[in-house]
Amino acid sequence: MSDQTSVDRQRKDDDIVCPGCRSSAPGGFLTTLTRRGAWLAVFLLLIAVPLGCAEEPKPEPVTGILAAMPIELQMLEGQLQGKRTETFLDVAFHTGALNGRKVVLAASGVGKVNAAMTATLLLDHFQPSEVLFTGVAGGVNPELAPGDIVIGEKTAQHDYGEWTSAGFRPQPTGKMMPLFMTAPERLLAIAEAASKDAALDKVPTTQGERRPRVIRGVIVTGDVFIASPAKNAELRQVFKADAVEMEGAAVAQICWRQQVPCLIIRCLSDKADAAASADFEQFVKAAATNSAKLTLSMLSLLAKSK
Repeated sequence: MSDQTSVDRQRKDDDIVCPGCRSSAPGGFLTTLTRRGAWLAVFLLLIAVPLGCAEEPKPEPVTGILAAMPIELQMLEGQLQGKRTETFLDVAFHTGALNGRKVVLAASGVGKVNAAMTATLLLDHFQPSEVLFTGVAGGVNPELAPGDIVIGEKTAQHDYGEWTSAGFRPQPTGKMMPLFMTAPERLLAIAEAASKDAALDKVPTTQGERRPRVIRGVIVTGDVFIASPAKNAELRQVFKADAVEMEGAAVAQICWRQQVPCLIIRCLSDKADAAASADFEQFVKAAATNSAKLTLSMLSLLAKSK
């Protein structure tokens, strides 16, 4: 047997033991294994993508809408489409759609504690994109009258602080908390734009009916119904307040802590003076309706912006 024949047989034996392992290039065995490893990695990547690596679609934004009393939500709830109700800690939350926007509605009950608890439940269970608080308030700005609307550019708690020999000194509720909660400019701008298109009910006056005024302003909150000219004047002097109510700043604080945009909308039902109780009974329904109408108009704009 010739030497050349022995070499040919050895090559055939190598092909049987490891076909394709040989390469004419230097380092052929390692190069082939590297290529096979690369193709295997690509294959595994391709089958992994459909199994969970693809990006999930973003959930549709939800607007949370709170009010203190059922009468303040009556109009909104009456127009709610696809209504479903869930209850947490005896608070009913109604989900559905209004003017093309996914929403969740709830009446918190009167006062800061009820409002804060309901806002916390809302954020925890529904993760809204923003929170709107709608309803009525007492007027502090002497240029405003029942039926006019204050969009809360700033909110503050007027009954939190300390009494000293010099009188009451308001304070923020914590070292890191501001005294005034400032609403986000985006929601303020949407509210102002919405006010131009909202079909607000006209306000009766001694000189006939007029369209309600809608202003940016300061809304102050406390656990007391104000029906006192003296207290009214104090709130105007100390806080430069335009309206006073009993829930807004508490909700704004909860949202501020959780970094959720929040806006307080209030339509005046009275002037927080000696006649406040009687005026409230007379104007509460009309004021609640106008606040709700502005909220509905805002929802239309929010639906277009998503």
